Amino acid sequence: MGYLLLAVAIAAEVAGTTAMKYSDGFSRLWPSLLTLLGYLVSFALLAQTLKTLSVGTAYAIWSGVGTAAIATIGMLFLGEGMTATKAAGIALIIVGVVVLNLGGAH
Repeated sequence: MGYLLLAVAIAAEVAGTTAMKYSDGFSRLWPSLLTLLGYLVSFALLAQTLKTLSVGTAYAIWSGVGTAAIATIGMLFLGEGMTATKAAGIALIIVGVVVLNLGGAH
């Protein structure tokens, strides 16, 4: 159940961050409210996740997967370019999350 809550927390954080892009510096109401809602839901679910997962593992997965997802959204939908360095960084994040899970850090 902890990993399911963590996945939803990540999705909420990614949605909030994406909405922040459209908030125009928090000058547009609806994207700003979606940003706030996304982060509130994300932190609430992350807090629930910490009841069953270690904080180091949960936070590493939350931040790493969220970062990789936002970078991918930026490239696919927001016109951000892909460089070898960016691709390597995303790959390292994914490898790090896998290693954390295989290493039994939870």
